[in-house]
Amino acid sequence: MTGLILLPLAWASLAFVLGPGRGKWLAIGGLSAQAWLAFDLAAKVGAGGTALLHPVGGWGAPLGIDLAADGLSAVMLLLVQCIALPLAIHAGAYFKRGDAAGAYFWPLAGFLIAGLNALFLSADLFNLYVTLELVGLAAVGLVAAGGGAQQVAAALRYLFATLVGSGLYLLGVALIHGAYGTVSIAILTPLVTSDAPRLVWIAGGLMLAGLMVKTALFPFHTWLPSAHGNAPAPVSALLSALVVKASFYLILRLWLGPLAPLTSAIAWLPALLGALAILWGSWQAIRAERLKRLIAYSTVAQLGYLFLIFPLLPGTDALEAGIMQAFAHGLAKAAMFVAAGVIIEATGRESVMDLSGAAGHLPLTLFAFGLAGMTLMGLPPSAGFLAKWLLIEAALDRGHWGLVAVVLAGGLLAAVYVFRVLRQAFLLAPADAVVKSVPRRLEWVAFLLAAASVLLGLRGVDLVRLLGAGA
Repeated sequence: MTGLILLPLAWASLAFVLGPGRGKWLAIGGLSAQAWLAFDLAAKVGAGGTALLHPVGGWGAPLGIDLAADGLSAVMLLLVQCIALPLAIHAGAYFKRGDAAGAYFWPLAGFLIAGLNALFLSADLFNLYVTLELVGLAAVGLVAAGGGAQQVAAALRYLFATLVGSGLYLLGVALIHGAYGTVSIAILTPLVTSDAPRLVWIAGGLMLAGLMVKTALFPFHTWLPSAHGNAPAPVSALLSALVVKASFYLILRLWLGPLAPLTSAIAWLPALLGALAILWGSWQAIRAERLKRLIAYSTVAQLGYLFLIFPLLPGTDALEAGIMQAFAHGLAKAAMFVAAGVIIEATGRESVMDLSGAAGHLPLTLFAFGLAGMTLMGLPPSAGFLAKWLLIEAALDRGHWGLVAVVLAGGLLAAVYVFRVLRQAFLLAPADAVVKSVPRRLEWVAFLLAAASVLLGLRGVDLVRLLGAGA
């Protein structure tokens, strides 16, 4: 387990020492090794059927730090490595020598991935805060890289949101520690009951509110479109595919763990906010003028599906639906941002209305965008279809027809904004349009990520089976 944390810290630090713009091959080599470690850990968790525990330095809780991996942790670790490696290959071709936006991409990306891996393995509330902060600060640095006025403004807004969210979460952790004298999730889970002191209820509310801000759940989403829309394409892909999943994972851990006795009273609140996120985010994506802003608002909408599962928990089928949606969205959204970066790089234009003729020059990229859109719409046999099918099935089993209606409406709205882009791209190009050639590697990464989001729907049972290990 420690290798998944120490390895990205090592190559990120070496990349920083090597200087601006250097470290590409270190990152690709390190991420390849991390992918092997993540698959090996998943195999061990799946074979053993129980959670794995590693006391760091031989000192376990409550005095030391425990790392723990169960099926949920293993699945999220696989998501990180499977998306980060192709994005590193893409970034190696995307950032040119001397590009200010890519000067410190490699060390910041390494610290971000180390923080994500550590977060998915952490077993106590305070270490989760530390790792969440590492992820947030690295993400802010990536958004601000390049120093443009729009990027810096977006990064400052993101910084404010992440600090507010982290502050609320940390205050809740302090109150929990004051009430029970521990921050270990395993120790807290049997201690917290429905008749807990009012202070514990306040702590739980603060922690969940802070994490919703960091997840950009409606109406706390206002920082996300500018941050994701103004960052370079590889950064936008990392943020949308992975970073926002970290705080969702933490909400899920708390909801199913120490805060489980307290959450039944508010189970429909996140679902209501998720439904509003789907409708509002989709409507804004339909109206967006810039391509990357359209995709960013699509992220706001797609995150809403993750929160529809909370009234259906602790059912296993609802958890399977949420994690499959996280996987499907991560792969599809990474592909979309990569494809958008290729289109903007080749045409020099970002407005959706200026994409005419792009399909004739970049057929593979537009095909990738369409495949990713197919996943977001939930068309078979994509992973998005499987996620929405599982969600609809879980809702129907409990008689929640409203959730079914929201899922179906969200798929139709996604079709509108996806086909809006595709339709424009297939129109005839203006006579004066100039399209530059781009490295084929950029197009192939987009295609491979999009294809993976579709093909995962055929092997989703493997993820579902792993999810149940050590639950």
